[in-house]
Amino acid sequence: MPTAILSVHDKTHLVEFAQGLADLGWRLLASGGTARLLRKNGLAVTEVADYTQSPEILGGRVKTLHPAIHGGLLARPTEADHQQLLSLGWDYIDLVAVNLYPFEATIVNPGVTYAEVIENIDIGGVTLIRAAAKNHERVTLVCDPADYDAVLADLRSGGISAERRKQLAVKGFARTAQYDTTIHTYLGK
Repeated sequence: MPTAILSVHDKTHLVEFAQGLADLGWRLLASGGTARLLRKNGLAVTEVADYTQSPEILGGRVKTLHPAIHGGLLARPTEADHQQLLSLGWDYIDLVAVNLYPFEATIVNPGVTYAEVIENIDIGGVTLIRAAAKNHERVTLVCDPADYDAVLADLRSGGISAERRKQLAVKGFARTAQYDTTIHTYLGK
């Protein structure tokens, strides 16, 4: 059964996307708030904390930064990598739907505090994007809700092509580069 991890701040069209994955037989993993929304809408979902056997900590600052998640994303499609995951009680993660804390929107709010700005620097989301994009030969990255329909259409018609996975990976690297540039510019002034 293919597995998707969903960890999004912007939940636009997420329920429909997750329902489409579930209808195609995908197992859904999700971080806290994302899992609550999916469960509220009748979807079967495993919380990341339950999958990793490690609770969210530090007020939610650490959720997806765990070897069970990143091993599942970074494992190559080899028998050795797969067996190592399975021996640890984990498996491949085949798709990542993630978007980032709204740093850009936060810094333009009048009266925003420095502490609020810092709390809106996403770490886990960027790491998920980079891991999925690095391993795009096996993993599909969806970091923009505008891509949900196309990804579902591809899955329904036989799967995601290598070229589509590469395009989505490039989009992910562009997103993290732009995000980091904005953070750098803001903190550097």
